[in-house]
Amino acid sequence: MPVAGSGERVDTSGRMEEVPHDCPGADSTQAGRGASCQGCPNQRLCASGAGAAPDPAIEEIKEKMKTVKHKILILSGKGGVGKSTFSAHLAHGLAEDENTQVALLDIDICGPSIPKIMGLEGEQVHQSGSGWSPVYVEDNLGVMSVGFLLSSPDDAVIWRGPKKNGMIKQFLRDVDWGDVDYLLVDTPPGTSDEHLSVVQYLAATHIDGAVIVTTPQEVSLQDVRKEINFCHKVKLPVVGVVENMSGFVCPRCKKESQIFPPTTGGAEAMCRDLKVPLLGKVPLDPHIGKSCDKGQSFFIEAPDSPATLAYRSIIQKIQEFCSPRQSKEESLSSS
Repeated sequence: MPVAGSGERVDTSGRMEEVPHDCPGADSTQAGRGASCQGCPNQRLCASGAGAAPDPAIEEIKEKMKTVKHKILILSGKGGVGKSTFSAHLAHGLAEDENTQVALLDIDICGPSIPKIMGLEGEQVHQSGSGWSPVYVEDNLGVMSVGFLLSSPDDAVIWRGPKKNGMIKQFLRDVDWGDVDYLLVDTPPGTSDEHLSVVQYLAATHIDGAVIVTTPQEVSLQDVRKEINFCHKVKLPVVGVVENMSGFVCPRCKKESQIFPPTTGGAEAMCRDLKVPLLGKVPLDPHIGKSCDKGQSFFIEAPDSPATLAYRSIIQKIQEFCSPRQSKEESLSSS
């Protein structure tokens, strides 16, 4: 999948290769034959026409995703900013409405923490006639993760890009989610094979957008700017940014302290500069970590916490972002 202006291409095996700045593109009649193609590692592939051939799995995934109304990717530039924790609690929050079917897909292949956070450690994937069955937390909240395929949670997944891409393809194509209102995709940090793969495979199915999680300090925001740039390059809408670990309110004196000082203005200033929505700020709360370790919903553990209120406000904004899209698609299908 060529990425406009990126100077890189993903070949059919999922590897990223450096390409000339003036690459004619895999779809061009000059692919592999132009002067700029000389010395390019993809020259033979492009000249054969294989580089332009679409992956047949894309159509299969498109068909599978017809039962999924909304698809949201959860991204982060840095690891450790609470992306998987946010993904899990976004799923819990959406699933509080019993009439809303929620699916949570963990494609953090090398660091699958969703089974632990959702209280599903030790669960296994079952095969049915219609594909892999998700593991259910509630009747309306299903989960899929590579963590369910490991014999032990301590097992290391040591895979190169192509094997990761194959796993993501299998998750999207073979998991039988049924009718789903929200598919939430928890991704690894950064912008790598997994991100390119999931965007490529879901491109034809209309992804609603990406929610990007950060912490207030500049070292995290620096990578979020790259993440937003990635979204623009692959034409992935940005739902908004969530500033996690945004201050700490003492439960005794109620005084707020900045554990991670926003030295450059935090996510608020960055969003203003880049003209992307700030969905909200989630303060630190020790109950969040405890709930994740126990595999329980933080909303049940601490319903009156400032963090819970912040989460609920963010969830409402995400639902509002998706609503106009749903209305538009329904009107198109009825016409």
